[in-house]
Parts: sequence; structure tokens; C-alpha cells
Amino acid sequence: MGWHTTTSAEVFLDLAGAFLRSRPVEHTLPLTIAGTLRERGPHHYGAADPLFGWYATGGGRVDGAFLQTPPFPLLVTAAPEGTMAELAALLAGRPLSGVNALTADAEAFAGAWCARTGVRAKQGRRSRLFRLAGLTPPEPPPGAARVAGPDDRALLLAWLEAFHRDIDEHRRGLDDLVDDHLSYGGLFLWEVGGEPVAMAGLTRRQAGMVRVVAVYTPPDRRRRGYGGAVTAAVTRAALDAGADDVVLFTDLANPTSNSLYQRLGYRPVEDRSLVEFTS
Repeated sequence: MGWHTTTSAEVFLDLAGAFLRSRPVEHTLPLTIAGTLRERGPHHYGAADPLFGWYATGGGRVDGAFLQTPPFPLLVTAAPEGTMAELAALLAGRPLSGVNALTADAEAFAGAWCARTGVRAKQGRRSRLFRLAGLTPPEPPPGAARVAGPDDRALLLAWLEAFHRDIDEHRRGLDDLVDDHLSYGGLFLWEVGGEPVAMAGLTRRQAGMVRVVAVYTPPDRRRRGYGGAVTAAVTRAALDAGADDVVLFTDLANPTSNSLYQRLGYRPVEDRSLVEFTS
């Protein structure tokens, strides 16, 4: 009984995959990240080796999991009560920029980590996971959606950079991210008169689940309904392609997006917290 680790995405998905797939909505992040690392190699998100882990009960049943791809924070699923201190002890000596977990677990891990390492904890972004209950498309603004293609690459890269600046998140490898999304038609544009005015993306389907990502409208085009329209379009595309569940995350500090997605038919599932570590 306890935490076990591996540096192999293949081994992690072999041993913890059934646990992750048992709740694909709540496990959207580890499923898509581990799946990407298995498909595109261990250093897709950075030069340092990733680390994966799972919590096994006395009977060998997996009941929790984590992964960390430096320099990104530790990502932890729900796990049995009282296991965060054990996880902190297991990871001692590994540099961590933060932890992303259910709010209570993030606080528990941060407390144990700070006591063990002497670093300080700072509250970062609080996010809410939503799952589509039934799509309610908005009254469409002018224009229409289309799948982005290679000719849109420069625009998509510029908008993804702006999107990550907006959410105050440093993200390496955006060129590769754009190319990966283009390879499976995973980015959509809303156009008005042939001019792109908003963007949204989709992850690859994992265990029947697809996540809406990178919803972005340039500042001078906002408050015209384009973001809601392109989100509805990618949601419809996911459903038409056979997705069982469509999910997305919102920043709890942004009431506009939280309200918008609920009007489209998304319903809250759980809240997560990012706690950042500073020396």
C-alpha cells in the first residue's frame, strides 16, 4: 500500500490507466497529458524527465495518481485522505514549482511540502471543471466557424501566445502545440467576412472524453458573442465526432466565462487550486 513511481508514460498508463479511465471527466488532465507524452515522447513539455505515480491500496487497487512534467506544477488526482504528506515525502529532493489538485488536497500537500523543504506557498489560480450536460447554442453572431489549417499557423501561434499571457501561464513549445492540433483538426476559428475573430481548440479524445481548450478572442473583438459561438462550434464538433463527455476548465476569478459556459449547457464538476512554491 502506498505511492509508486515511474518515468515511463507507457508503464503509468498500463498500471494506472484503468483508474484514470474510470472517471475520464475528473481525470481529463492526466489522461490527455500522459497520452500526449506516450504519443510524442517524454520531453514534449520540457527537457527534464517527467515523473508519474499512482497510489495502490492494500489489495493493489489504484486509488490515486499524479504526474509532473518539469517545469510545470505537480498534478494530482483525488486520492485517499491523509496521503498528501506521504506523497510530499516521496517527492522530497525533486524541484517543484507548485501543485495542482483538488483544493483540500492542494492545501494539504503544500503544507507538508513547505514544512519539509522550507519553501513558501502562494495561492495561484483557482479553476472549476465543467462537463457538458446538453448543448444550448447561443444566438449566433455574424460569421461562421471553420477548422483551422496550415495557412492559419502564424495567427494561431500569435493567439496562443496571447491566450497564455492572459492566463499568466508560461508555456514552452507552442509551435509544437499548434502543429499537433493542426494534425488532427483540433483548432477552430470563427470568421466574419473572411476575417478570423476568435479561436477555440479541442484535445484528442481519451476514454470518450474531449476537453475544450484555448478559447481566445482578441481584446478589440470581445463582447460581441464570438467566444461563445466558437465554443459552441467546437463542442458540437466533439459531439458529432463521437465524444461521450465534453469538458472545460474556467478561472474562478473570471465570472464572465463561468457564466458564459453555463449558458451553453456546461455544469460544474469540481474545483481545483494551483498553489505555487517560492524560495
